[in-house]
Amino acid sequence: MFKLEAYNKLLVSASVAAVVAFSVVGCMEGTATPSGAATSVTLDIDGGVSYPVVNNKTSAYYVNPQATGAKINNGRVPNAAELARWDTDLQPVTALSPEGHGIPEGSGSVEDGETLYEAQCVMCHGDFGSGGGGYPALSKGNAYDLQKTLTNNRWKDPEADGPTRVFGSYWPQVTTMWWYIKDGMPHPFSSSLSIDETYALTAYILNINEMEIDGVEVDDEYVLDRAKFLKIKMPNVDGFEPNIAGANALPGVKAYFGKAQNFGGLNLNQGAVRCMTDCQETSVKIKRIQNGGIKDFLPPMNVTRDLPAKEVVALDVKKTYTENCAMCHSAFLSPGSADWAGYTPKGIDKVYANGINGTEGGMPAKGGTDLSDADFKTMVDYLISGKVK
Repeated sequence: MFKLEAYNKLLVSASVAAVVAFSVVGCMEGTATPSGAATSVTLDIDGGVSYPVVNNKTSAYYVNPQATGAKINNGRVPNAAELARWDTDLQPVTALSPEGHGIPEGSGSVEDGETLYEAQCVMCHGDFGSGGGGYPALSKGNAYDLQKTLTNNRWKDPEADGPTRVFGSYWPQVTTMWWYIKDGMPHPFSSSLSIDETYALTAYILNINEMEIDGVEVDDEYVLDRAKFLKIKMPNVDGFEPNIAGANALPGVKAYFGKAQNFGGLNLNQGAVRCMTDCQETSVKIKRIQNGGIKDFLPPMNVTRDLPAKEVVALDVKKTYTENCAMCHSAFLSPGSADWAGYTPKGIDKVYANGINGTEGGMPAKGGTDLSDADFKTMVDYLISGKVK
């Protein structure tokens, strides 16, 4: 068991731990300090070593007394209003939850949704949700027809179209779209839309996916409200395995994954014994070419490795900005914008790195372009200064 008395003395808040230096240098009792005082060593259950604080030192290292004596503020329990502000998740409409937990009252028309989309969404998601700029498409046509493509397999016919996975054809629940728009969009001004605006945008996205609600087409004049929202059934709601909905979901999932053939596996002793190694049957017969294979080719095999020189094209900064950056940066951090002052104090190298690698805030790596690092840095310089060097 842990020796709690010594351990508790070393329990320091994460907010101040950086100013306390700890060193684990061995498992010996009585490690001497420079002052000559002996420091006892406590072995933890996992084999680690704890050094209690003695004479303002832990092992051979000084401890900041302000840090070890600091009062730790663990905050307080949030009140009901604060919890309600964060509790914005929406539960899908199912047999167990027919009223759709969390779905608020409100309404919005397709017409208003289209206006909002053109003002705040098209620069990333493209005309009519077609996608672009590294951001996903929201529609590729009729959702019901496209849902049927999900069983397409290119390995059977390499020339055939593959599955089309967009909101209408693939997503099982419309609540995911509503919640994502309300809490995450538009980038980078998330949570700025009202409930009615969220209904309007959801209605527009249903419209461009050519969907129906309770047998009624979501046409250009359709108005979506909560009552209608609860009746939406996505084309692919039953298209996933295993079924994770309902009271028997957990035992059903366990039973599903208990049979290897359900997910493409071939257990050599299905149902008889547990298999831990070499569980897959060999399905491909391999025939080796004898004597090292074919050597005499007619005509001879070309083994030259001299690729043609790559043509170097000078970077057109303004054209590159218009085609690749303006869709987002015309509204936020535009060329020469004073807002850049909030991003540059850490140094230009940090700005370069964020742009090249992408950020969690939604900036794709290199803005979704194939620019070289040098050319991309030139584009960053242009965005910050507003001038072509």
